[in-house]
Formats: sequence, structure tokens, C-alpha cells
Amino acid sequence: MAQLKLYSWNVNGIRAAEKKGFLDWLAQCGGDIVAVQETKAHPDQLSTALLNPVGYRADWSSAEKRGYSGVATYSKPAPVSIKTGFDDARFDQDGRILISDFERFVLFNVYFPNGGRGPEWVKHKLDFYTRFLEVVARYAATGRSVVATGDVNTAYAEIDLARPKENVKHSGFMPEERVALGEFFAAGLIDTFRALHPDEVKYTWWDMVTRARERNVGWRLDYFFVSPDLKTRVVDADVLCDVMGSDHCPISLTLEL
Repeated sequence: MAQLKLYSWNVNGIRAAEKKGFLDWLAQCGGDIVAVQETKAHPDQLSTALLNPVGYRADWSSAEKRGYSGVATYSKPAPVSIKTGFDDARFDQDGRILISDFERFVLFNVYFPNGGRGPEWVKHKLDFYTRFLEVVARYAATGRSVVATGDVNTAYAEIDLARPKENVKHSGFMPEERVALGEFFAAGLIDTFRALHPDEVKYTWWDMVTRARERNVGWRLDYFFVSPDLKTRVVDADVLCDVMGSDHCPISLTLEL
């Protein structure tokens, strides 16, 4: 068996992240697969170094709207195939979805919608959650192992944000959003960080406007999920709070396959 190291990071604009040292981090992180979200760019807007970093293949899913959303997956092993949507017009134009088949498992790199712009966006977000689970179930029904990662934009439990009582009416910790995220677990997906660290307090996002990172007033919005058959393959899962360059920090998962 060999260990496979995966990372996920909402970079809040990959061109901005490049200026803040993203490529140096990528070169030294030791990741076999690195999923990034909120790239806010089309490939034709990017440097050669971002498009073809040494040692990695890069796959992209970009929003029709420029400067918005977007995900990319850097990988040392080449995927057998990639897919850039859920086959659903409600969601596929936003560049939020990249599904890579690595033979041993299918990787979902997803930037889930933010519900902060009003009730219609909360509904859109919850509909997206439902569609995501439908697509995951389709793969699971054929016996495929699944790893899913990204910015889910919801903190599940009180331990996952610094000020739960103050945020129950704010998108990201509303009861209906937490119930919807609970459906991931009901479907069998395992929150790898919480499975290994049931009582540890670590956050993955901080509000930059209020300089919340300096005070560690944060939220855990980014996750690595695995299907039940991979549970015993999880060696490590962590949150890399000390890595700067975005309003989110990277998260990691180590599998033994």
C-alpha cells in the first residue's frame, strides 16, 4: 500500500493567491492531489506557471461569468476522466464542480454556493446540496469509492464556529443549512477531520474585513468527506491554520490505498 496526500483550499482568487506565494506552497506541500476553489479565473487569464506547475497536471472548471467562482484540480496521477458538472442547468454554468476519476476513487472538487445574499440563495444552496448527493449516490450505486472536498459554506456544529449563538440566523449556520449538511452524513459520507478529531477546535475561514483571523474568530467551512468503504483508509486529516494567502486556509487528507 502507498499513502496518498490530498489538499483542498479555497484560494479566493488564484491570481491573487499566486502573488501571495501559492506556487511556492504547491511546490513544497507534498500533495499528490490539490483541489482549489474560488479560482475566479478562466485558463486564458492565467500564467504558464499556474497552468502547468512542475510535476502536476491541471484541470479547470470555470464559470461562464468571468471573475466568479471556479475550481481547479492539480494532480500528479492523471485522472482517467474528468467531468465539469452535475448535468443540471441550474448549477453547471457556475464552474463549481470538477469530478475526477482516479480509478481507485472518484474525487469531487466542489465550491458549494454561499447563501448569504438572501433566501433565494439559501434555497439555491440547499438544492445544490441535494443534487450533489444524488450524483454521489449514482457513483456509489456502481460500487465506486468517493472522496469529496471543497468549501461547503456551512459550519455543521457549534464546535465548528467561534460564535454559534450569534450566527444562528446567518447563512452558514442556519438550522436548515445544518440539517441539509446532516444529510451528507445520513448518506454515509464521513467528515474525516471530525472523525479523527472529535473535540478539536480548528477553523478554515475568517472574515478579512473584521481581521477575525488575528483573533481566531472563525468558521470551519471546508471539508474532506469519504465514502464508508474508505473510512479505514484514512490515515490523517488536518486543518492548516498557519498557511496564509486567502481568507480560507488549506485542509488535508492522507489515505492509505
